[in-house]
Amino acid sequence: MPRKKGSFEKVMEHFNEAWNVICDYCRKSITDVAYNTWISKIEPVGMDFDKSEAVLLVPNDFHRQTLERCYKVLLNEAFEAVFGTAINVVFTVPEDNPVEEIVSDDTIDNGYEYTFDTFIVGNSNKFAHAACLAVAQNPSKAYNPLFLYGNSGLGKTHLLYAIGNEIKKNDSSKSICYVKGDDFTNELIESLHRATMSEFRQKYRHSDVLLVDDVQFIGGKESTQEEFFHTFETLYLAQKQIILTSDRPPKEIKTLDDRLRGRFEMGLIADIQPPDIETRIAIIKRKAELMNIEIPNDVCEYIANNVKSNIRQLEGTVKKIKAKNNLDGERPSIKSVQNIIADILNNDTPPEVTVERIIDEVARTFNVNADDLRSSNNRSAYISGPRQVAIYVINELTTLTQESIGKEFGGRDHSTIKYAIDTTTKKMKKDSKLRSIVEDIIKNCSND
Repeated sequence: MPRKKGSFEKVMEHFNEAWNVICDYCRKSITDVAYNTWISKIEPVGMDFDKSEAVLLVPNDFHRQTLERCYKVLLNEAFEAVFGTAINVVFTVPEDNPVEEIVSDDTIDNGYEYTFDTFIVGNSNKFAHAACLAVAQNPSKAYNPLFLYGNSGLGKTHLLYAIGNEIKKNDSSKSICYVKGDDFTNELIESLHRATMSEFRQKYRHSDVLLVDDVQFIGGKESTQEEFFHTFETLYLAQKQIILTSDRPPKEIKTLDDRLRGRFEMGLIADIQPPDIETRIAIIKRKAELMNIEIPNDVCEYIANNVKSNIRQLEGTVKKIKAKNNLDGERPSIKSVQNIIADILNNDTPPEVTVERIIDEVARTFNVNADDLRSSNNRSAYISGPRQVAIYVINELTTLTQESIGKEFGGRDHSTIKYAIDTTTKKMKKDSKLRSIVEDIIKNCSND
């Protein structure tokens, strides 16, 4: 029911505040998969009340077409509910705005461009950097595919975007497609559900450059791997550039299809290690320069000695120093950054693994519906096996009692939960493929 124009509208001083409410409205009306695949990728650009128009930025033309066809009515309804008057939604893509290059759905929230110029090269990443630069300067002729791997927060995504930005700068006609491994699965599921596979394939198989972040998340998902294999083959045979990132090398993605593993390994594989102290100091100084704040050498060294394994943490520390400097105007000192570092390290610990996250990952892996896994009514063999896996993983990764786990699955009793755990344990001992699938689910759920 649309909300009448009144006090609520008055408090909407910023479009972004209104957008959060609009997203909540949409989330309640569609499935989680649909929301995460299509609505969550939208960025609000601006409002023109004279034209009764809202402009929204979406990642690419395929995304725009799908929103126009399937979700525009919902979005118009949500805007009217929030603003109390009819608002027409207009979608724009990066190509419509020449100052935009690649739009990341892994938000670039620190204001830095992901380019080679802003990437600090050190002993831990110089090989990967050189390989990426070669690919950017000579797409599909240097290394194809290029596979980058390393722990979270070491710069894989930065290099991925740097390649895309450099290629786009050198040839603006190039079609560059970025996707995360789990989003590829979500889009595939949604396209199958809505019978829009031709558009899905058009998006991925007709790109000049395919950038896939966290490709490990397609492991264990048979239909996803089948589709990705054909996408890979189509692009490779057409001499299009493919760049992949992962938290581990192909041989350690145990649930990866052998055909895909072979394809991933036939190009160049480059790892990225945590930066050494000299590189960490250089990163801090570079980020400070970009943020227009001076950090004394002794403070840079102190930060580098205490924030060691994650570049995002270094960026976050500099960002907080800048914010504190804006508030009190004091010159950064070792004493003033101690609490900032403590906060950064505490906030950057991996989030607690939730039941919802586990069930969603199991559902994606086995290509089933998450609601069916929870349901007490669906007892089909097609669902019961994945459900037992979900119960096993929840028991492994959370502190929930078996009684509490039962409540998450339609009120099943303790004995049923115990049976599911015992059954999965026995199956894993006999079935190495299932064991690998479960191990990958656990690793993916635990990945920050």
